[in-house]
Amino acid sequence: MKIALAQINTTVGDLTGNEKKILAAYQRALAAGADLVIFPELATTGYPPRDLLLRPQFVAENLAVMDRLAAASGKAGLVVGYVGRNEKRPGRSVTNAVALLHEGRVVASRAKTLLPTYDVFDEDRYFEPAAENAPLAFKGQTIGLTICEDVWNDEDFWDDRRYRRNPAVELASGGATLLLNSSASPWHLGKDRTRRDMLSQLAAKTRCPVVYCNLVGGNDELIFDGASLAFDAQGRLLAQGKRFEEDWVVLDLEEPRPMEIRELSEEEQLFRALVLGLRDYLEKCGFKSAVLGLSGGIDSAVTACIAAEALGRDRVHGVSLPSQFSSQGSLDDAGVLAQNLGIRYDVVPIQPAFLEARRQLQELFARRPEDVTEENIQARLRGVMLMALSNKFGALLLTTGNKSEMAVGYCTLYGDMCGGLAVIADVPKTMVYRIARWINREREIIPEASIAKPPSAELRPNQTDQDSLPPYDVLDRILEDYVVRLKTPAEIVASGFSEADVRRVVRLIDLNEYKRRQAAPGLKVTSKAFGVGRRIPIAQRYREP
Repeated sequence: MKIALAQINTTVGDLTGNEKKILAAYQRALAAGADLVIFPELATTGYPPRDLLLRPQFVAENLAVMDRLAAASGKAGLVVGYVGRNEKRPGRSVTNAVALLHEGRVVASRAKTLLPTYDVFDEDRYFEPAAENAPLAFKGQTIGLTICEDVWNDEDFWDDRRYRRNPAVELASGGATLLLNSSASPWHLGKDRTRRDMLSQLAAKTRCPVVYCNLVGGNDELIFDGASLAFDAQGRLLAQGKRFEEDWVVLDLEEPRPMEIRELSEEEQLFRALVLGLRDYLEKCGFKSAVLGLSGGIDSAVTACIAAEALGRDRVHGVSLPSQFSSQGSLDDAGVLAQNLGIRYDVVPIQPAFLEARRQLQELFARRPEDVTEENIQARLRGVMLMALSNKFGALLLTTGNKSEMAVGYCTLYGDMCGGLAVIADVPKTMVYRIARWINREREIIPEASIAKPPSAELRPNQTDQDSLPPYDVLDRILEDYVVRLKTPAEIVASGFSEADVRRVVRLIDLNEYKRRQAAPGLKVTSKAFGVGRRIPIAQRYREP
């Protein structure tokens, strides 16, 4: 059997656009002589559609797309993910489904068995799970149709399983000779290797070839890497789609040719993922350009590099907003970066506006010393200027704060947090440095001074981040342990950190949930981001001892 994997980039809610992409890829499969072409999970609607699934008209229009796709199907089978109706009530009204279309009709349809409800997933809110799934015969093969999570629960791979059932093994035990998986598996650092090892082991265990077609593209905070895979019955890799871009892969099961994996560095993976996430967020939301503040520091420099790569230099506008506390070196570094990237660059001093704001508040602030209030006024004036440019020119304002800052609240509400997308909000500060070095691997794009100088908000004389924070290598490891690995403060201290540092960082993380709730959406690139996958109450008093 000759199988084509159509690794397409869908847009949530763009049923017409998604249908066109599916049909175009299907016609290509016919021309290539494929027996079967497989598309990602919920390809008709885009993933994740979330509460659009509660709108009956949305579901009906998706089913109309399926009718047209079935009518257009010819000699090659077409396997596509869509929203199905649950005909067996009571229960939820829809299913996360996949259908095999062939010669003008729906040959078979199967619903997803395992519905993820953890981290960024909330499928049990919407879908009715399949009670059963049986293989089907097609062109000499007995095919098991599965959807994403259905292959993520093998007891021989996972020590801690979320579900009792193993749909892929059940299908193989029921006679399947080929396992197909339509997937929308969001990416984070390290997940591609886990996914590859898991599917290879599943193929060897079931003695069935496994063909896995994954979504590619950015939808809101989620990034899908593509990297579709196919393994033979021995678990050897036969095919892999490109990472972080649309791709078309043809696999001939009669003439399998095992291949080697080319690994990418973590820095390159992160950079490419963020480029894809930013580009798709901007274009799918209808923006034409982006604007961001350039401080001369490393965070805004890395964000600007990602933006220039994602959008092209003509669509990126960098703005420096110096105050009386901004160093000339920082201003020079911002200008050199903009010149190296070839982006538009302007300087808009905020000092006159700050002096006027301070004068206006002088009577109300009488006899009170200057403190963080005056620092925040400067940050908020920068936000005012950048939002004005965003409004006037219809540009998406990019925030430049990193995960370490967001964790401990080292950011200003309605100031540097102003914006429509937080590009590096899930990238720890230490990783920001690594990405900067990777960007400069062939020539200096980010000025060396931006990388080498101590990080500073430059909101008061001689200020550095480490005036009030532990060193970032310490902060980031505590952050990883507390937020990602869910270790207690006592466990973190026992692993070698000072109790004072752990107490301070954990307290700041807990206290600043209210800020993160008001932040711009951030692109998720680690296994646990601050966003929809982490739901901590704001008004709560629990503190781990």
